[in-house]
Amino acid sequence: FLTWTLRLLGGEVVALMGRNGAGKSTTLKSLINIVPPTAGKISFLGQSITHWPTHRIAKMGIGYVPEERRIFGDLTVLENLEVGRQKPHSGSPTWTVERLFELFPNLAQMGSRLGSRMSGGEQQMLALARTLIGNPALLLLDEPSEGLAPLIVAQMATAIQSLKQEGLTILISEQNHHFASAVADRALILEKGQICYQGSMQEIAQNEGIRAAYLSV
Repeated sequence: FLTWTLRLLGGEVVALMGRNGAGKSTTLKSLINIVPPTAGKISFLGQSITHWPTHRIAKMGIGYVPEERRIFGDLTVLENLEVGRQKPHSGSPTWTVERLFELFPNLAQMGSRLGSRMSGGEQQMLALARTLIGNPALLLLDEPSEGLAPLIVAQMATAIQSLKQEGLTILISEQNHHFASAVADRALILEKGQICYQGSMQEIAQNEGIRAAYLSV
């Protein structure tokens, strides 16, 4: 097997990019042991967390927003947020319901609305807010712009930019090059589970050959 290394610096936003099936979502799931890694090791804040149970990884400060959102449809917005609540982690932003409603004004009017009665974009905002109220030090976002209307995509980009300003470290799995360019500092392009290129978003934007080879449909 070929090996590769993924390193994240505190406060940066990194995009995992590539076509469908390249291994982006699997990489995120491996980091929190939803898909157990078959080789290699994973370290977080200087501690090896390889093969730790997922709930223990979450308590240590890694938050995960799945592509499927997986909010609780029979719970209200406020109840969904309460499910995700965890104690603050040293050195990472601390989130309250009030702060999250400032970040996502749409949700502020929906505190008593059931998750099943929300649009896809509203559910995506709630999924992110529910993860943030766990006060993660590292946020994993799986395809945050997938299937959303352009207006909601723009709102998600603004929210992620705000999180970056808060100093939160974020790893995004993303196919939308425009969205990734708006939020990420750098990108790693995957092909068949391997890193085939990495560089700043500006470098990728200027490299038509790389985009054609690994990002075009």
